[in-house]
Amino acid sequence: MRRFLPVLVLLAALAFAVSPLLSNGFGGYRPDQFPIPQADPPVQPAGWAFSIWGLIFAWLVAGSAFGAWKRAGDPDWQAMRPALLVSLALGAFWIETAHWTPIGATVLIVAMLVPAVMAFLRAGRHDPVWQVRPVALYAGWLTAATGASFGMVLGGHGVLSQQAAAILCLIAVTVAALLVQARRPGEWAYPAGVVWALVGIFAANLSPANPPVLILAALAALLLAYRAAASLRAKPR
Repeated sequence: MRRFLPVLVLLAALAFAVSPLLSNGFGGYRPDQFPIPQADPPVQPAGWAFSIWGLIFAWLVAGSAFGAWKRAGDPDWQAMRPALLVSLALGAFWIETAHWTPIGATVLIVAMLVPAVMAFLRAGRHDPVWQVRPVALYAGWLTAATGASFGMVLGGHGVLSQQAAAILCLIAVTVAALLVQARRPGEWAYPAGVVWALVGIFAANLSPANPPVLILAALAALLLAYRAAASLRAKPR
């Protein structure tokens, strides 16, 4: 099985990357997908923030291709591959699931996030540009996207108000991101994925201004960015 893992990861990355083309893309859940319509919920990033998927898809495919071509038998790459394969294979079905059921998509994104974070933490250190950073950026964005998905489901089903759901999920995302970042503090791409989503949430709440969400998103983004910068200054990876 280990012999085929590099090729399987590449195939899964390709399937994941083409999934938006087969499912009419995704720019957030539709308001009418919830019992309580979610029009401009505060936990959802601005639409332009979803453009990061283009970079994530391209980088995951490029990194997986490099790994299959140049590092197929390299032990430094092997530890992360099983978890990454699971996450990418599940990801190929996520957009289609999100079009049908936000609850199902939320369950699925958790199932993608856990192995993605495992793959990031298990990734070796010899090829950071091709091995670590594509997975780190992917795991970072998924961390924030999981919080946003939970927030919309909680608000859309009346478990919490939109505002309370946004605040709760922003706090949860911040804590989770800080815990993951602490395990590998010198890798900037993971917090970059989370910060991008937080900036998108900040922008979405500027007009009309939503001070609690703006403050939380800004503080979380600044804290993650500061910790990443401090780790990079302290010692090189």
